[in-house]
Amino acid sequence: MAKPAKRRDRRVAPSLSPAEQNRKQPDASAKQDVPSDSASDRRLMLIFVVFFVLSPAIAVLVYRLKYAPGTDTPSFSAKGGGSVKIDVTYQEVLAENSRVSENASQRNFRNPVLAYITPWNSKGYEIAKRFNSKFTHLSPVWYELKSQGSSLTLDGRHNADVEWISELRKKGDVQVLPRVVLEALPTELLRKKKQRAKAIQLIVTECKEMGYDGIVLESWSRWAAYGILDDPDLRTMALQFIQALGHALHSASLDRKGVQNLQLVYVIGPPRSKKLETYDFGPSDLQSLDEAVDGFSLMTYDFSGPNNPGPNAPLKWIHSVMQLLLGNGGDKGLGRKIFVGLNFYGNDFDLSGGGGAITGADYLSLLEKHKPLLRWENNSEEHFFVYTDQNNAKHAVFYPSLMSIFLRLEEARHWGAGISIWEIGQGLDYFYDLF
Repeated sequence: MAKPAKRRDRRVAPSLSPAEQNRKQPDASAKQDVPSDSASDRRLMLIFVVFFVLSPAIAVLVYRLKYAPGTDTPSFSAKGGGSVKIDVTYQEVLAENSRVSENASQRNFRNPVLAYITPWNSKGYEIAKRFNSKFTHLSPVWYELKSQGSSLTLDGRHNADVEWISELRKKGDVQVLPRVVLEALPTELLRKKKQRAKAIQLIVTECKEMGYDGIVLESWSRWAAYGILDDPDLRTMALQFIQALGHALHSASLDRKGVQNLQLVYVIGPPRSKKLETYDFGPSDLQSLDEAVDGFSLMTYDFSGPNNPGPNAPLKWIHSVMQLLLGNGGDKGLGRKIFVGLNFYGNDFDLSGGGGAITGADYLSLLEKHKPLLRWENNSEEHFFVYTDQNNAKHAVFYPSLMSIFLRLEEARHWGAGISIWEIGQGLDYFYDLF
């Protein structure tokens, strides 16, 4: 079993909750157009007045939830005994979350599934082995490409678990593409030809020496933070770097498989409004990278945060992001390259301010302690519950359910797209019956 390594992440300080891993983005909803629905408003206001006693945060939460008209969805049973339904109870979640189908190798979601694993959460390594056939791509969060003086270094091999990779490959054909975060000074990297060539050489060499199937590259959000994407020339250089890396990986092959070329999956954030900003990754960027990139890991989560509590990933928001990237008709060719982001973490919001991400274990503990009424929020199509803590503070908890996951898998199917899960160590076992 892989041992957790020193906790690492690219944008969140190690002192935060172990569930930091939700890849914090700028508020995804800040510029979204929210449709009017007066009936929905009245229903939500009644619920939250009763439960939250007119907390100042209610207005914010109601606004976050008032996003899309809900639909009635039939219920059915998952393979392992969990019920995929709206009117689920906390007792059912506690009783069924560890039950899974006896045939753990059967795939129910036929499109590609990329799953992230973090070195600080050993459960993810175990899940990857246990449900090996459910995934087509595994991305352990291991590497960072950094500036070191005037040169570059690729840090992270100490995180790599060769024995774990070997066990995976004995069980199936899942591809291992470690995540590489590009932390090198972007202006230096993009403007200097030697640095670009060195970065590409470091990545390709590491893949060949370690026997990886390629990498998942994350750089767009860092470039946005540095203002790189606001400069037309640097933005063009950024896209050219990704293209060059993709072509270099495609030109290399694995000795163990002979003819299979290395792959590049690129991490992209969701555009935050229909009117794209210079730092947004838009449809033209998707088109320009089509030949060089094998897949796009789309981060369709973190819609809400402690300052604007609400659902993690409203379904209509996911639909609007896909529509913006692929067009109304949906480009099925490009659609097949997108891995729609699916969070396996939740959020516990203190409605007086604060709160943050929680894992599946945290969620189960809250259910056991507070025995809450689970409610289905029609507008976002997510389950949530409310409770009062020992300090008499009101909380709202949003965490994935079988029904919310099922509906997001259906959305991905609609576009011919795959799924990317952040991250499998944070989920409940019976989630995998849906995949």
